[in-house]
Amino acid sequence: MRTTFAFLLTLALTTAVGGAQSGPSKTLDIYFIDTEGGHSTLYVAPTGESLLMDTGSPGGRDVARIMAVIQAAGVKQIDHMVSTHYHGDHVGGLEELASKVPMAQFIDHGATSEPKEMVPGFQKMYAELYAKAKHTVVKPGDTIPFDGVTVVVATSHGQVLKTPLPGGGKPNPACAGFVPRDESRVDPDNPMSVGLVFTYGKFRTVNLGDFTWNKEQELMCPNNPIGQVDLYLTSHHGIDQSGSPALVHALQPRVAIMHNSTRKGGAIQTMQTLHTSPGLEDIWQLHWAYAAGLEHNTPSLFIANTEDNAAVANVLLNPPPTFGQPGAGRPGPGAPGAPPPGGRAAGGPGGGRGEHTGPAFWIKVSAQSDGTFSVTNTRNNFTKTYAARK
Repeated sequence: MRTTFAFLLTLALTTAVGGAQSGPSKTLDIYFIDTEGGHSTLYVAPTGESLLMDTGSPGGRDVARIMAVIQAAGVKQIDHMVSTHYHGDHVGGLEELASKVPMAQFIDHGATSEPKEMVPGFQKMYAELYAKAKHTVVKPGDTIPFDGVTVVVATSHGQVLKTPLPGGGKPNPACAGFVPRDESRVDPDNPMSVGLVFTYGKFRTVNLGDFTWNKEQELMCPNNPIGQVDLYLTSHHGIDQSGSPALVHALQPRVAIMHNSTRKGGAIQTMQTLHTSPGLEDIWQLHWAYAAGLEHNTPSLFIANTEDNAAVANVLLNPPPTFGQPGAGRPGPGAPGAPPPGGRAAGGPGGGRGEHTGPAFWIKVSAQSDGTFSVTNTRNNFTKTYAARK
């Protein structure tokens, strides 16, 4: 009897241990938040440590959306607050967000390059914030300690990574066709963006903020120091001031996430570059993009925030100007795409906030250390899992 009991106990313990070992591993979770042409992305390490890149636009709306994601993720404080650069659609919500959730460390590229603050009084407020915490100015090659995840700075303050990362350093054939742009009218803090490469086991992703076209050549040519990534967040919201083939085709992402709004991002050239990128499987968008039309928008299954059918039909019949497209400007009163009376047009330097005031859905990525990752559209709960690269 005792022998039988011992055998059954051993069997039960073995089964329990085996079940625990065969369960899903902890994941790196990434939340791409709808700030409508701005930017805010939350990274949560397998241990629960948090890193937030940017805080969207001022005015309270984006902060409320960020807080909803922070709460959904179970985050109690922001361990690393990274401001890619000092444009209003990237840092506008920082002061209000910092009043709602503790922040342990502030990370940036250093002094602003803008001749005039896009968020009045920001620099003084920001200095007061980080004086009460830890403040780090990063340069390419630096690492940000993030439990279980390797985070390397690829770009900062106009400088780029020179020492190749593991898997990087190979010649970049896409450099041969690179054509420089006239960037004399590019807002000067865009190319100063802090850009980060995240590696969790075999999974890799990159976020370069608003890093610009010509600076992409400096980073990626003649050799690609980053190597391949699994997940690429479209640079600069998906407008065509960034996202050159020299960058995208060299990274060879399997999945692209576009943090666009209806009128900012989704430029045809950007979409064509993505669709022709070697090995790309899917594009996921935060919004249906007017600029991309029917030909280039991804299927609605992969779009977190969609327009109603009547709005889409009107856009197709009367396409409005869109930020980042040739000839784009502000439509006159009453024209298709014009803001409502007293409202605010999308676009403009550092701008791009849309007029969407309904539910704001986000895109969530959960990555395992073996390279497997899943992407979820929280609007329809559609999830697609991507097996690890072989």
